[in-house]
Amino acid sequence: MPTVSMTVNGKTVRRDVDPRTLLVNFLRNDLRLTGTHVGCDTSQCGACVVHADGRAIKSCTSLALSCDGMAVTTIEGLATGADLHPMQEAFRQHHGLQCGYCTPGMIMTAIDLVARKGHHLDEHTIREELEGNICRCTGYHNIVKAVAAGAEAMKAPAEVPAMAAE
Repeated sequence: MPTVSMTVNGKTVRRDVDPRTLLVNFLRNDLRLTGTHVGCDTSQCGACVVHADGRAIKSCTSLALSCDGMAVTTIEGLATGADLHPMQEAFRQHHGLQCGYCTPGMIMTAIDLVARKGHHLDEHTIREELEGNICRCTGYHNIVKAVAAGAEAMKAPAEVPAMAAE
């Protein structure tokens, strides 16, 4: 069996895998990172979105071996200790979830969206960019509000004006 080696949430992992192993199954079954969900198995619902080398991918249609040597981030890798990532916190504050099944994929997609499009996102852009993520509970209104708030909260500290010296 081939061996896959990658960094997952900052930790190097190395495992023998069947060449047909999907990344989502590797994460869930081999690494026990169950925050990444399997929804449709056809790359249409977005519940399985993770980041590979900083880019959002759907892990239900990506082979684990295709991520050999990459840095993979899952929903579990976003928080710093007890401090949620700003996008996670925005979803919590704006109730951008109901059952929560789609939430990890929505959050991972939203973070990628901010990286690509910036911090000032209008409703149309958010809805268009989340098109590949399906939520069956909320009607998206609070998800869109959460993404907009999370995008604003993700501004780098360098973007905050410095205090004038006294």
